[in-house]
Amino acid sequence: MAAVRVVITGMGGELGTAVAQLLEADESIEEIVGLDLYPPRRRLLRAVFHRVDPRNRERTAAVIAACRPTVLVHLGVYEPYSRSSPRSAVARTAAGTVAAVPAAVEAGALESIVLRSGIEVYGRRRGAPVRPDEEVVPDPTCGFGHSLLHAEQVCRDAGSRAGVAVTLLRFATIVGPHVPSPLGRLLRLPAVPFSPLADPPFSVLHQHDAVAAFVAAVRRPYDGAVNVVGPGAVTASQAARLGGRIPVPVVGPGWRGARALAEAAGAPVPEHVQELLLRGRTADGGRVAGILGLRRIRPTPEVVRHLFEWSQVDYLRDPGRLAA
Repeated sequence: MAAVRVVITGMGGELGTAVAQLLEADESIEEIVGLDLYPPRRRLLRAVFHRVDPRNRERTAAVIAACRPTVLVHLGVYEPYSRSSPRSAVARTAAGTVAAVPAAVEAGALESIVLRSGIEVYGRRRGAPVRPDEEVVPDPTCGFGHSLLHAEQVCRDAGSRAGVAVTLLRFATIVGPHVPSPLGRLLRLPAVPFSPLADPPFSVLHQHDAVAAFVAAVRRPYDGAVNVVGPGAVTASQAARLGGRIPVPVVGPGWRGARALAEAAGAPVPEHVQELLLRGRTADGGRVAGILGLRRIRPTPEVVRHLFEWSQVDYLRDPGRLAA
């Protein structure tokens, strides 16, 4: 079997570190190299981490060239108010993608690219499908969606030129007790705003299921997009009640005040989260089992309940739901 060498951008985040931990247990993977602005917060046994600002194109290219990866796992996609301000998130995502993806191709050994994207790329324009599948043409209506679509296009273009598979993992909003998610922070507030005029449903994804999807995509390269979404949906008021919070109705100009209060409480509300609360956000995840081999993805209501469990960090083990 040919040697497998994996480069993980965004390794310092919760997801990147967890992906690296699971890949370390796979003896078929010869080398794991990671890059990020911040170092991992857990101990890694085999993976080699390089602290690199994603905007440093020269340094990024040098690290990737030295590894000559066969797989690029591009988690260097920054959600606004997750680990970066909205402006920094856009700049770091764009610069990191333009730096890492061509460098991986130019290294000369690349076989597949796995990208963290999101269902925000489908947009929420009036008349848009409520549960878009992968055949729906992306039409983002928020800044984060545009940032994700740009990353997708860079990966698609590079993959097409190099003749390698590009797996676009379009995730629902990823939440969990230990993930720096702006939606998760908002839902944990004592009072949660919602739109009484609509209170539309949205879906989320557990952090462990997102990690499992990345590992599956490394093991089962696929050329195309796949939605990874927790089955079912909840509304903002339902999510608040599941967590024992107080749902607070907000209409019209009241959202400006609600966002200011949330930010003062440590839970700033970026544009894409407000869009989710006002317009909803779900997608059809029916293809994930056939493409990635994931046997079970936690339903959205279960994920929301888990969000409110402030347990100790539970270290991942290979979930065993992946196909051989």
